[in-house]
Amino acid sequence: MVLKGRTWRFGDDIDTDVIIPARYLNTSDPKELAAHCMEDADPEFARQVRPGDIVVAGNNFGCGSSREHAPLAIKAAGISCVVAATFARIFYRNALNIGLPILECPAAAGEIKAGEELEINLEEGKIINTTTGKVYQAAPFPKFMRELIAAGGLIPYVRSRLNC
Repeated sequence: MVLKGRTWRFGDDIDTDVIIPARYLNTSDPKELAAHCMEDADPEFARQVRPGDIVVAGNNFGCGSSREHAPLAIKAAGISCVVAATFARIFYRNALNIGLPILECPAAAGEIKAGEELEINLEEGKIINTTTGKVYQAAPFPKFMRELIAAGGLIPYVRSRLNC
């Protein structure tokens, strides 16, 4: 599974209220959430993000409340992957549950700039900055996690395994 996209850069401690502001939590419609994704950090994000784009952030991405709306908003906005130095534990789990690939790679998170192009190989954990030529190594996703992501998250994955 190889992902390619342009990067959006965010800093440390991006909490779930920044990812999807609480004033929009009266819906769980992915399209509506996507329309307001990251608007308090970058008001142009939702209008300018393109399918396949990649978020790069610093430490503790997704901290704060444990709302599932945050990774859902990111995925619905078209983001194919989030690369961060570290993730908040509950965000990490929620992202994988909905099939949003996330990679921890402090070196990549510290060096990649907004607007650069990345190619990410989830099987190898390789992050290639095709703008600069620099290559970074994150932990690769095991086969079952790649299957879970390809299925669209935990529930569709389990349904497919149970043949429901």
